Amino acid sequence: MIRDALSHLGGVGVYGVISICLFFAVFLSLMIWAFRLKQPWLNAMSRLPLEPDDDDDDSTTEARRTSQPRHDHD
Repeated sequence: MIRDALSHLGGVGVYGVISICLFFAVFLSLMIWAFRLKQPWLNAMSRLPLEPDDDDDDSTTEARRTSQPRHDHD
């Protein structure tokens, strides 16, 4: 049914070519962007999740510690 509906539209074959060209352009631009990244920036970004927060003080750790439910047993 879809094949019959598409066959009545004019120029449907052009959509395939346009989509391949669009995909290739996006893929090529991402490859160029990835190869142009600077190594020091990549190293800094790779270490970022492992670095401790500078604004983490004792009050926030105390709040986390006290927010835990207590299980007192008599």
